[in-house]
Amino acid sequence: MIDPTTEFGKQVMQRLRMEEVIWLTTVTPKGAPQPNPVWFYWDEKSIIIYSQPGSFRIRNIEHNPRVSLNFQGVDVMGNDVVVLMGNARLRYGYSAPHPGFEEKYTKYLPQMSLTFEQLVANYSVEITVEPTRAHS
Repeated sequence: MIDPTTEFGKQVMQRLRMEEVIWLTTVTPKGAPQPNPVWFYWDEKSIIIYSQPGSFRIRNIEHNPRVSLNFQGVDVMGNDVVVLMGNARLRYGYSAPHPGFEEKYTKYLPQMSLTFEQLVANYSVEITVEPTRAHS
């Protein structure tokens, strides 16, 4: 759980609000970690990610819902490391992405030659991660 009353908790909450990419690490059925960068939205309780239904991350979460997440930014001395642990829930065929997600990422869709409707159609699985632990 993230304690927003501590300096570290405040830092984590700020990064969850401001960062645009987070690394989601799932584990294969054979136990191999599979990290990959993903877009996400923090709704002040959960980290929300959208994924393609046939992706390895979805198969891994179906097998083992325990995941870790970390931010990209770290300096050469290892400062600013944040690792979050949590359990992922999958929701197939959601009706619409979180409005905050849409607001955060719509500006990048032209660079990917995607409309928002295509994004929703292709990334039709919602992954929700509620952090259970955070450390640096």
